[in-house]
Amino acid sequence: MNVWGNRLKLSIFGESHGRAVGIVVDGLPPGEPIDMGAVELDMARRAPGRDDLSTARREPDTVEILSGLDSEGGTTGAPICGVIRNTDARSSDYGAQLRPGHADWTALMKFGGRADMRGGGHFSGRLTAPLVFAGSMAKQILLRRGVEIYGRVVSVGRVSAGCASPSIEEFRETAGLEFPASAEASDAMKESIREARGAGDSVGGVVEAAVFGLPGGLGEPFFASMESETASLLFSVPAVKGVEFGDGFRLASMRGSEANDPLYVEDGRILARSNHNGGVLGGITNGMPLIVRAAIKPTASIALEQESVDPASMEGTTVRVRGRHDPCIAPRVVPVVEACLALSSLDAMLAARQIRAQERER
Repeated sequence: MNVWGNRLKLSIFGESHGRAVGIVVDGLPPGEPIDMGAVELDMARRAPGRDDLSTARREPDTVEILSGLDSEGGTTGAPICGVIRNTDARSSDYGAQLRPGHADWTALMKFGGRADMRGGGHFSGRLTAPLVFAGSMAKQILLRRGVEIYGRVVSVGRVSAGCASPSIEEFRETAGLEFPASAEASDAMKESIREARGAGDSVGGVVEAAVFGLPGGLGEPFFASMESETASLLFSVPAVKGVEFGDGFRLASMRGSEANDPLYVEDGRILARSNHNGGVLGGITNGMPLIVRAAIKPTASIALEQESVDPASMEGTTVRVRGRHDPCIAPRVVPVVEACLALSSLDAMLAARQIRAQERER
């Protein structure tokens, strides 16, 4: 099912080389002004063809609004439908081949060869463009409520910027950069990407994002936890193969005395002196920054010859993937991860508001 959300509902549609991709967003509160200029900036951060580190495919990624906004750009309370036309697809690069690392194989098993797999079809990272549109609207609504969301690249291949607890000032420093990473590591990261491209190969990376100002008490224990709801959206991003909150897997090597976040009182509020748990305990936010990292796998489309199978003859063969592809998708995934956090945060806040309203009526 291509539907996500509780109080906020998303439905995504389209294929990489079809006429368009798009999304329907239902549940945004009415009367919220949407700055399409800010949306365009977020879309440009994700868009292909920006520099020599990304694919040569060039798409303007202009969002055509079909419903849900009034003449002044405010939400009406009706579902918002946004469509993004595909203008630079080159379908001749794709034949009937099973590309290792792609969904060609699993799509064949599930859909029996009916799926449009040109450029990855509905499985393509192209489908993250409408996700960024929805997330950009959510970020604007959250910002008016004191919630800020930022993302950055913290590793590319074997080049890492470290794992120190980030501050909002550190995130703001990289927010406007074309390559969203720390100045100390960005040059080495770029060189790692160029080396992979020169070898006809690709590299992965890790994207870190944070939500500042998120109130405590959001989320539910177990199945509707803040972690599970956020992770479910992050894992819808095609390149994401791992998600961690706070210190994540590093917590497994710590002792409890190291992993626990000591508590204290300041101005009548309970606060924590550290944030190893990433702003969530028992599935519920604690008011500390929500810190999330997503592992981005190396781009599956590479120029090197790879072993595969001819699905028609069911015999072994080799393939070389043609077309225009990113040697590392991590920098372009940053606004996508931000969008996922914005949407899951807004969904949780809308659900909490609905619960409070119901309690007042009793």
